[in-house]
Amino acid sequence: MKKLDFRSDTVTKPSQGMLDAMASAEVGDDVFGDDPTVNLLEAKTAEMFGKEAGLFCPSGTMTNQIAINVHTRPGDEVMCDKTAHIYHYEGGGVASNSGCSVKLLDGVQGQFSAADVLGGINPDDPHFPVSKLVSIENTSNKGGGTIWKLKEIQSIASVCQQHNLGLHLDGARLFNALVEIDDEPKDVLAPFDSASLCLSKGLGCPVGSVLLGTESFIKRGRRIRKVFGGGMRQAGILAAAGLYALEHNIDRLKIDHLHAKRVREILLDQSWVQEVDYPQTNIVIAEVADSIDVQKCLAKLEENGILAVPFGSGKIRFVTHLDITGTDIDSLETRIKKVSI
Repeated sequence: MKKLDFRSDTVTKPSQGMLDAMASAEVGDDVFGDDPTVNLLEAKTAEMFGKEAGLFCPSGTMTNQIAINVHTRPGDEVMCDKTAHIYHYEGGGVASNSGCSVKLLDGVQGQFSAADVLGGINPDDPHFPVSKLVSIENTSNKGGGTIWKLKEIQSIASVCQQHNLGLHLDGARLFNALVEIDDEPKDVLAPFDSASLCLSKGLGCPVGSVLLGTESFIKRGRRIRKVFGGGMRQAGILAAAGLYALEHNIDRLKIDHLHAKRVREILLDQSWVQEVDYPQTNIVIAEVADSIDVQKCLAKLEENGILAVPFGSGKIRFVTHLDITGTDIDSLETRIKKVSI
């Protein structure tokens, strides 16, 4: 029985077209700046989003952590939503890598306001850490794949400019947002001083994220990447997957979003499901009935070949991706009826 793997959009395997592109990639030593495929990926991504330069890294966690390190000094404070990936899922890296504290903003579904940022800025007083950086996550993972409105981002950017704060984008699933909005990629990134874009989630690459910023920012980021152990040699094999994904796998994200809506409808029909958030993109969060133990529920699902993950108190997350087909969604509907909880 084929496993229906809804645990994450990171579980995808490279398509044959992507593998062919990787196998034929022209490579060099990227630490010396000699890998033409890496250089092309960095330049292409930067041009697409209207930034001066890019830096290819192994992971989105690394690109986020490099950005934080460049923006801050030890003792500074980073502001983000209480559900942010940089706070929950990056191993305490803000403190460990950069010596910074974090101020959590009380947003809604992963999104906060310009007023929240303004209220979170510390006074110019030696008793407090220096407010230095604001990080936005678009789409918001723990928010359920929610998409930020550009107008709100621009308002936050205005506050940041007025108070000498950097503004960073954790764009792990930004491509999912872009296919659902009318704004141009360059306009979406214009308010940000730096941005992390993941290639190994919705775009289906085996590895890789790109950090974007000014030439001087990326020059400093390249040094930090070396310090973090992220310097790769013949990385063009991986960068070729990113170039293939940018050409072939962006527009098709809409299919994942349609599949997510079907997953929601299927889950709502189950007696053990209490509520399911409406998915704006490819993340579906289901709240199980109060009497249901999430781990036991997940075990029952797995017995029927359905994989998902716990997502906080009483919640389960399903994520659609390019390896989930329409036939798989049909199979989910059939199998989940057999789940007795």
